[in-house]
Formats: sequence, structure tokens, C-alpha cells
Amino acid sequence: MPQFGTGIVPSGALGTQLSAVTRRGITEDAIVALYQASPTLALLFSKANAASGGVSSVTVPVQLSAMTAGSWTDFGGSFPAPQVLSGLVPAEFNLKGLVVPVPLLGMQSMLQVDETVVSILEATMDDASNQAVSMLTTALFNNSTNAQQLGGLPLAISAAGTYGGISRTTYTNWQAGAIAEGTVAPTRNSCLLDVIKTTTAGFGERPTFGVTGPLTWHKLATDFTAQERYNVNPGGTYSDGQFGATAMFQALSVGGVPIYMDANATEGTIYYLNENYVSLYIHQDVSFGFTGFESTLINNQIGFIGALLSLLELVVSKPSTCSAATGYTHS
Repeated sequence: MPQFGTGIVPSGALGTQLSAVTRRGITEDAIVALYQASPTLALLFSKANAASGGVSSVTVPVQLSAMTAGSWTDFGGSFPAPQVLSGLVPAEFNLKGLVVPVPLLGMQSMLQVDETVVSILEATMDDASNQAVSMLTTALFNNSTNAQQLGGLPLAISAAGTYGGISRTTYTNWQAGAIAEGTVAPTRNSCLLDVIKTTTAGFGERPTFGVTGPLTWHKLATDFTAQERYNVNPGGTYSDGQFGATAMFQALSVGGVPIYMDANATEGTIYYLNENYVSLYIHQDVSFGFTGFESTLINNQIGFIGALLSLLELVVSKPSTCSAATGYTHS
């Protein structure tokens, strides 16, 4: 609607007349003011693995118990007869299907043939991909029970239940770290202890990064802020650096483990992840594929419908190298 009576646009009859005979100064691009960026999901996509068909679509052989038995010997060199031990267990995962239908009304297409300012079809296609990313991000940080959705971090990074068809009660080394903080503020010391606990549970492999919500990240940052110092050489200035004077960091490194913020992450929880074992598997033929448009005449309507389709699953092949620290307070 035109905004009459504000700025240089008059109200009343003059405003109505101008509106009837004057084009609008419309920008060439539609601005998306709805969806959030997802750096964690972007990282997973950047190192995703290809999957195909099969039941199960992704099967990871995991060694959860010893397959040999050693012994000490003496001068004679004797040793007990070897035993054949079974130690491999398959962790099995099915790909999850994400569908975003895309409608195209026939008359809409006719109306926009030669008079398009912003193509509704292009905007709808862009929204379909943004919608898919939004749904994936929501599942990544929240889903622990819905078997039809992407298995999220709450499911994968847990010490309880069954994951990949393997019981964490039967195989305790299939458990991820569950660190209950007890309603305290995150500090360098507490996060360092988290890293140590995760490294210990991960048989010596420390996490490669951590991720948490912005307000929890800020609470941790306040423990760093008081220690900041700005050094100026004689004759120099605060802006001598390449990017000028810098306060705080993009990542808070604790014990060599950078901790990042993600606007979609759950506040009060810090996930410590080892990216060597956290992977997104995507079907090689259905990675955000578009089906193409089909006519809706069969439903007595002039128009078309298509769908954006992706088959994928999050797989953590060594949960013991990851952990979730819960109970932190935030700003």
C-alpha cells in the first residue's frame, strides 16, 4: 500500500492521483528477512559424504570390544593358545527424506510473463531451499525422538538409549559424554574441564570444536573480556593492526578447542564435537534435487507442482569423542 501523507508524498486526492499514474520505485531484489544462518549445518555440508541405496543406507562397522588377547611371556617364549573373539558391531542408519513442495499457479505465470518486477517463481524456489535448511537446522539441534526426521545432536551426543541400532547400556563405550554442569556460568576453567572430560572419555582424542547458543557464548566471553590487554609500541597506535583495534574473538579457544556460536543452538548447552567422526551422509542422486513441474489438471486446476527433495542423515561414528555439557547459565 502507498504511504500517503508522509515524506514528499501528499495525502488525499492528490496522493490518490499520483498513485494511479506513477510507478513504484521497486528494488530489483526481494530481501529475505525470515531465516537464520546456520554455520554448523554449513560445516557439515562442506564435508558431507555420499550415500546410496541399501538397507541400511549407511552402515558403519564399529569395534566395541577386543578381538585379541595378549599375555606376558618368559625366556621360553610360551603363550596361551589364541582365541577367536568377536568385536565388530554394525551401526546402521537410514537416510531421512525431506520434501518441500513448490506450487506454481497457471494464471500467476500468465500475469507475470512481461510485467515481472520480482519473479514469484524464483522467490518461491529460493524459499524452498531456505525452508529445507531451516528444517534441517531445527532437527539438528532439537530432534532426539522423531525417527522420520534427521537424527539431531541430542540423539547422537547422548549417554542413554540406542543409537544406530546399538544399545548404549550394553556397550558403554558407545556412549557420548553427558556433563551436567549444575546451573553455573561457563568459564575458561569449566570449559577446559569439559574438554578434559571429553578427551578422557574419547580415549585420548579431544574434540575439534564446540558450539553453543549466542547468549551462552557471550556468558563465556565475559570470562575472557577482563583479561584483554591492548599493547601499543612507542610511536604506534591502537589501529596499527591489519583490521584496526580488535576486541574479543570470533571463536573462544579453550585448551586449543575453539568454541563458536550458532544462533540456532540450544542455550545453556555446549556441544563438544570431533569433526573426524561427525558426518552428514547425503544420497548421491538426491541432494536437494528438484523433481520438475507436473501439471495439476488431474485435480481440475490450471497450474503445476514440483518438489525439492533431499535424502540425508547425520552419523556420529564415534560418540565417545563428543560430549554435551548442559546446565550452563546464559546472558
